[in-house]
Amino acid sequence: MRTCTTPGFQKNRYDVVTRCIERGINYIDACTGAEIRAYSKALEGRREKMYLGWSWYEREARNRNQCNGDALMAVFEDSLKVCKQEYVDLYRIVCGVNGRRGEDGRWIFPHTEAESAGIAEALRRAKKSGKARMTGISSHDLPWLKYMMETFPEVIDVVITPYTAKTKVLPNDDTGFYAAVKRCDCGFFGIKPFAGTSLFRGDGSPGNAYEEEDSRMARLAIRYILCNPAITAPIPGLVSVEQVDNAALAVMERRELDREEQAELDRAMDRTWANLPYQYQWLKNWEYV
Repeated sequence: MRTCTTPGFQKNRYDVVTRCIERGINYIDACTGAEIRAYSKALEGRREKMYLGWSWYEREARNRNQCNGDALMAVFEDSLKVCKQEYVDLYRIVCGVNGRRGEDGRWIFPHTEAESAGIAEALRRAKKSGKARMTGISSHDLPWLKYMMETFPEVIDVVITPYTAKTKVLPNDDTGFYAAVKRCDCGFFGIKPFAGTSLFRGDGSPGNAYEEEDSRMARLAIRYILCNPAITAPIPGLVSVEQVDNAALAVMERRELDREEQAELDRAMDRTWANLPYQYQWLKNWEYV
């Protein structure tokens, strides 16, 4: 649904945002050109009801030619103009995905020091302009995110990275990513909480044969993820008012899973891991972090 701009899609976004407001869900995260347009339109006349975070990732730092303050600020300014917004609550740049091991075994970040400084400079300028109230980055590379939080704490207010219902934090890790999140007092949103849609048996449509089971799995996953105190919130893709209601119910339910609930979620995630489609196989790298 990222690229759809039909009237039916726009009405769906308006209805979902309306139900979020009614349920007390107050943050929208948009990261494509189509999404920032759709959500800006859905918020017309009620912009103050939602915190709005965004990026136009197709034009940002995954293109190395864009990893400098001037280029990124030009995209940010253009995004505000195109979407008729005076400001965003969170400007978060979508950055390189994964680093790699060099021949000497050392970790190589997805961005060079110069590129990293250019990304930070764009965030600094966006915040100084008053057009971005908070700033941050998203990446799948935890060592680089840690580096950015510690090197540019004045502009890395938020980080966004995957966190599924199978993710576990390594015990006694006081020097890693999650320790840095807490030490830097950084907001943390977890994407892919349902491993795409692989956690579910149904297709997500209201009234499908697996709706009740899938809704329960979604609630268990959200509750499990929220048990990590470093996490500000998971970012599930909510495509219907029924899914909004279910997410709100998950927050209202008891936070910690009991033994039977945890076993049920573990079985579901084992099935999910076994059936992950090709494009999501990389999520298996996020079981222990």
